[in-house]
Amino acid sequence: QVQLVESGGGLVQAGGSLRLSCAASGSIFSINNMGWYRQAPGKQRELVATITSGGSTNYANSVKRRFTISRDNAKNTVYLQMNSLKFEDTAVYYCNAGTYRLVYWGQGTQVTVSS
Repeated sequence: QVQLVESGGGLVQAGGSLRLSCAASGSIFSINNMGWYRQAPGKQRELVATITSGGSTNYANSVKRRFTISRDNAKNTVYLQMNSLKFEDTAVYYCNAGTYRLVYWGQGTQVTVSS
């Protein structure tokens, strides 16, 4: 199995920046795609960004100009650099890792944006 641990969330003013990290352990050699999702209270969980093992990326339209996903395969870690944060970005952010068969999720890290 794969274990994912997120870090880097917190409280930030609108317009500020945060960098989320997600460290993978366990059966890491089976991981292909990794990504970030988020969920606010009362709302559906939504895709934020994904990245393949080869480095191809995909972003939700709402974050495309502001967020950057990256991965360090040597460290088994995926990152989400979040700039120009808005109140609407407030949510629990979840790390995701996919194999050919299964999808794994981290515990989530809270991001709160205030003015």
